[in-house]
Amino acid sequence: MIAEMQCVVLDCPDPAALAAFYQCLTGGEVDRPDRRWATGATWATLHLPAGPVLAFQYAEDHRPPRWPDPARPQQLHLDFAVADLDLAHAEVLACGATLLDGGRAGEGWRVYADPAGHPFCLVRH
Repeated sequence: MIAEMQCVVLDCPDPAALAAFYQCLTGGEVDRPDRRWATGATWATLHLPAGPVLAFQYAEDHRPPRWPDPARPQQLHLDFAVADLDLAHAEVLACGATLLDGGRAGEGWRVYADPAGHPFCLVRH
């Protein structure tokens, strides 16, 4: 093994707001003291209940992806497993997500954007 992943970092215009959005979606603890990072106006973290860490880094000229426009590609996206896709849909919209693609009848996924424009999927498990 060469390295161990510490976290997934998303660039955004408001790290605290994006951390709060993902906390609404997944639970967890925003800006938990951690020797690996200093939090503040330009950096926020979310320690997820299952163990991974999401980090949010201030980007002054953040340009959100325009999924599925290849001129502004998503670069990465997160998938979240849910038991009830319709219930989760209502809940993520209430947290501040935007629906990008509702999927086709019978498909078990939907594509959303977080408040900073990063695409993510809810996938029925």
